[in-house]
Amino acid sequence: MADRHTTWTIEDVAARFEDAATTGRRLPPVRVQGYFNCWPAFARKEWEAFAADEKVYRPFPPSPDAIDRMLETMRWVQWLEVEQRHLVWMRAKRYGWREITIRFACDRTTAWRRWQRALEIVAAQLNSDGVRLPSKNVGNLG
Repeated sequence: MADRHTTWTIEDVAARFEDAATTGRRLPPVRVQGYFNCWPAFARKEWEAFAADEKVYRPFPPSPDAIDRMLETMRWVQWLEVEQRHLVWMRAKRYGWREITIRFACDRTTAWRRWQRALEIVAAQLNSDGVRLPSKNVGNLG
């Protein structure tokens, strides 16, 4: 069955950047190697957990496919200039336009146009390289 469309659009690129940012947040924290804890994990009661030092909420780690997509997406930022990279990642991390306009010292519409232009650059590069959109039903084999 043929794909609905085979060219990358700005919306596809923006969604992939958001997916990469979400995957990056779900990665386990980086810790200094060589140190470990011999103490057993304590089962705390609910009222004791409020004073605990460790984080209670831990998101599920990303799948290997999600990590591969994230690494591929992180290679795409090499086609952008430094300011465009910051803008695209801030938007992918769901920063509001107000924070973005403060960071780049410009109007909201100017920031939006620069963001659109950066996504157009990535989409044009992907389309010229012949990178195909992944199928929407990747997990469904039968």
